[in-house]
Amino acid sequence: MKKVLSDLWQTRTDSPFPGLTTHAFLWTARNTLFYSTATDADFAELESLGGISDQYLSHRDEAGPMLAKIADHFASSLHAPVAELLEIGQHAHVDVPVGSRHVDVNGIEVIPTPGHSPGSTCYLVNGAEGSYLFTGDTIVLGDSGAWWAGYIPGIGDADALANSLQLLRTLSPDVVISSAFQGASAVHRIQSGRWKYHVDEALEGLTAAVADEKRYV
Repeated sequence: MKKVLSDLWQTRTDSPFPGLTTHAFLWTARNTLFYSTATDADFAELESLGGISDQYLSHRDEAGPMLAKIADHFASSLHAPVAELLEIGQHAHVDVPVGSRHVDVNGIEVIPTPGHSPGSTCYLVNGAEGSYLFTGDTIVLGDSGAWWAGYIPGIGDADALANSLQLLRTLSPDVVISSAFQGASAVHRIQSGRWKYHVDEALEGLTAAVADEKRYV
């Protein structure tokens, strides 16, 4: 476990697929785990930090056998997109299906952002160091330094993703935390007033990716 903000800890780096690296993040203000782990190697440290009361998934790619182990070990509640209950429910019971924008009982703003997958969802919290936006794979900072949209040709929905990015553009997060990541970290502080330009960069990349896809169809 590594402390990345005064109230946010990340689990060890997981590589569920070649070329893909991820962390889960414990927000200690609410003992909330965002995303998921690939192993139980950090369970003892998670317990020492207060355990897990709730776990939030951003989309189906984070689902796996560890969901049930986390729920059993910590007696935690699982929050996950209602549009992906079939895929996620194969691994664990979803206690709180999420499908609309709202602020929940834990003070977490649920923001559906379909496109990367049908149920992709972002979460916004008021942390000790500002607002934290957990984006899943909807928008990610690449190792080149450019922000890009998590569009997978043939799987994702480019139009829905573009609309989701336009929605995220209206926010003003202080810190953005993705699920999968490139480079050294998934946690990025955002300079005041710069977020909309990062989203615009991702939108431009998405437009180019769709154009390339059509060229070869």
